[in-house]
Amino acid sequence: MDRYGKDVLGGDWRRPPRGRTVDVSAVTGLVVEEVETGFCGAIVRVERAGGQYVVHLEGRRGVLRGFPLGPGFLVDGAPVRLTLPARPGARAATGPARTASGSRAVSGQRARVAIGSRIFVEGRHDAELVEKIWGADLRLEGVVVEMLDGVEDLAAAVRDFAPGPGRRMGVLVDHLVPGSKETRLVEEARALRPYAAHLLIVGHPYVDVWQSVRPERLGIAAWPKIPHAESWKHGVCARLGWPHESVTDLAHTWRRILGSVSTYTHVEPALLGRVEELIDFVTAPGQDPGQGTP
Repeated sequence: MDRYGKDVLGGDWRRPPRGRTVDVSAVTGLVVEEVETGFCGAIVRVERAGGQYVVHLEGRRGVLRGFPLGPGFLVDGAPVRLTLPARPGARAATGPARTASGSRAVSGQRARVAIGSRIFVEGRHDAELVEKIWGADLRLEGVVVEMLDGVEDLAAAVRDFAPGPGRRMGVLVDHLVPGSKETRLVEEARALRPYAAHLLIVGHPYVDVWQSVRPERLGIAAWPKIPHAESWKHGVCARLGWPHESVTDLAHTWRRILGSVSTYTHVEPALLGRVEELIDFVTAPGQDPGQGTP
C-alpha cells in the first residue's frame, strides 16, 4: 500500500495520450490515417516529387490522395512517422499486416473447422472474387462459399440446404434491382417461412460480377452499357476490343480482371457492403460449428 498515493510526476508524465511517434516503413498495403484531414487509406506507392517524397493513399471508395512522407499519420490510432521502405515489397516492422479485405491479418493460426453456416454465390467468378478479397477472413471464421450456378431455382436451393439454428444460409445475388427477374426469385425464396429467420439474401446492382471491379483497374473510364437483349460479357468485350469468340477467350479475360484486384479498394462499395453483411450474418455469435474439414 502506498499511503501517500502515486506521484503525479512519476514515470513518463510528458508522454502524449496516444503514445510517442514511432517510425513505420511505408510499405504497399499498409492502412494509415492522415491526422490533419482524417483521410484513411492503404498505401499504394511512394514517389519523389518536387524535392520531397510523397506517399499515395487509396481510400475505400478508390479515392487517391498524396501526402508528404514523414510524421502526421496514425496506424490503429497510434502516431507514426512514415519512412521509405527498405526495399520494394518489404513489409512493415511496426503496424499490423492486413488481409485483402482490410482486416487485421492473423498469423500462426490454422483455418477453423467449417461451421454449419454457408455463403452461396451465383457462379465461379463470384466465388473467385470473394475468395480473392475475403478468403483469409473466411478461412479464419470457418465459412465455406458454395456456388449455385444461377438463381433460377433459388427456392429449391434454400429447401435443399434447409437453414436453421446453427446453420445459417447467406446468398449473394447478381443484378438484384427493382423489376428484375432476380427480384422475383429472391422474394419467392424469402417467403419460405420455415427458413426465413436463418436466411439472408442480398444482392448487388451489377449485371455480372465483372462490373463490380473498378474500371480504372483495367485502364478504362467506365464499363460499357450493354442492351438487355445482348450478352453482357460478349458485348463488353466487343466494345473494349477484348477477345470474346470462345469460352477460352472469356476465361482469359476474367483472369485479367481478377488479376487486377488485390485489395477491397479495387471493387465497388455496392459489392463490399453486401459481402461483409453476409459474413457478419453467418458468423453471428451463437452459431454452432458443424462438421467439416479445416
